[in-house]
Order: sequence, then C-alpha cells, then structure tokens
Amino acid sequence: MELTNFIPQDLGAAIKLGDLIYAVIGCIAAVGVGVVLARKQARQFNSQTQHAGDLPTVTFADYGDMRFLHLGTPWVQGSMKISKPNDIHLEYVQRMMGWLLTTDLDQIHRLQAMQLGLGAASLTKFCHVQLGMHTTAVELNPLVIDTCRRWFSLPEDNAKLQVLLADAADIATRETWHGKVDALQVDLYDQEAACPALDSEAFYADCRQLLTEQGCMVVNLYGRESNLETSMQRIAKAFGNDALWAFKPTTAGNTIVLAFRTPRAFDKSALLVQAQKIQARWPLPATTWLKALAPVRINT
Repeated sequence: MELTNFIPQDLGAAIKLGDLIYAVIGCIAAVGVGVVLARKQARQFNSQTQHAGDLPTVTFADYGDMRFLHLGTPWVQGSMKISKPNDIHLEYVQRMMGWLLTTDLDQIHRLQAMQLGLGAASLTKFCHVQLGMHTTAVELNPLVIDTCRRWFSLPEDNAKLQVLLADAADIATRETWHGKVDALQVDLYDQEAACPALDSEAFYADCRQLLTEQGCMVVNLYGRESNLETSMQRIAKAFGNDALWAFKPTTAGNTIVLAFRTPRAFDKSALLVQAQKIQARWPLPATTWLKALAPVRINT
C-alpha cells in the first residue's frame, strides 16, 4: 500500500496553501532586498560624483583592477591600480620620475618633492610612500583632494606629507618656497585636457625659483590644442638652452621634459648604472627610459 493513501485530502490542500504563502513571503523579501541594494548602489554612485561651485565635477570609474579619475568629462585625469595603490603604472607618469637619474639615491629621504596638480595622487603617493620624501602637493579643486583621500589611497597629512588647497601659480611665486624644492613635478590640466593650464615663460621662471641648486622640474606636455615647440621654447628661456632633457612622446602623446636649475651632463654609461639602481629599488622601468631620453637644445 502506498503512503500517499494515508494523507487526507484537506491536508494536501493545506500544504498547497502553505507553499503559496511561503512563495508570497519570499517575493516580498526579494523585493525588499532589491530596494535596499538599489538604494545602496544609488548612494555609492552619488558618493562618486561631487560638485564644487564653478570647479569641475569630480568622478571616478572602476574597470577591473583599475580606477580612473575624471573631471566630469571622458578625459582621464589620473588612475590607480587598486591592488597596488602606491605604484605608478601609466608610462608618462613613470617618466615624470626621471629626475631620479641625476639624484643621490641614498639621500632621497632627505629631499623635498612638490607636485603642482594632484591628479589621482600617483606621484604624491610614490614620493611619500615609496621614496619616503618630504612631499607637498598643490591642488586647486578641494573635491579632487577629497576624492583622492577617499578613493585613491592618499594618506592624511603628516610630518612628511602636506596637501595644499591652493593655486599652483600663486605657490610658485611664494618666497617661502624659493630654493626649497628638489623635485618639482608639473602636471596641470583642466577638465578638457586640451593644453597645459599654466604654460607661460613667467610661470616656468617662477618654477625655477622654487628649485634648489641641484633641483629639477619635470613637466607633462600634452593636449590637442598644445604646441610642444612653443612650450619647450618657454621652458628654455626660463631655464637656459642647455638645461633641458626630454623624452620622446609616449604612444598616448605625452612629452615629458626635465629642466635643471643647474645644467647636467648627459653621460649614457653613468645614467645606465643609475637606472639599474633605480629599477632594483623601486617598481620603475628606469633602464627603458634611456632609449627615449636625450638632451634638447631649443633655438630661442
């Protein structure tokens, strides 16, 4: 005899009714969870978009292990590898560390670095965390600073790190900074990234005043409306015609220029030894730099 014959018909109906009730409860719970998740996602999206009056909107986007900073446009203003937040992965930003080729690496921790333009804080973090330098970053947009602190692993200010909310042009004229900076990294662009935001001979002359006698300014020149030859001429007039080295443009079109307060000899053998030391200490492709780097003489 089959067991089903012992189950009353009314009990079977009760079981079906119970299943229906559980199904309804399950649907209600699923809808509730969906609402909670949707609200959470909306809050996260809103936290990724910030506004500061007339200054550009600050946003970021993740693609796999990469996080990109934007100023309200598709142009990338900086990026970070999420799994290695203190490394530099973009080629042009790596080249902005080219001043290491002429520096006493054993004294790095005693030197002063300054970044004009924070971006996604790649240079600031590398100088502060990886190199242990005294590091000052200058940024005009407060929301860029806030976004870097919240989403790009930028540490809070401390004894060796200072992030200034200020205009780079103003900082460059302050006598309190004159002769204090060993490595000055200039990467100043607005939300359209069409050309450098500051690119005058007077500005570069002010930058030169910031440097120590052995100091170096590194500039990223880029943009569809920029003029590389004109920018190089302005830098040469401010620093001298024998004080410039430059990398060949990257595949993305960035030209990195090194301008020394005191001109340096370009000795490939010595630079190769230095590059090997850099590459052994830090995650930088320094030996490959020498294939693209050369002194530059500009007809001014």
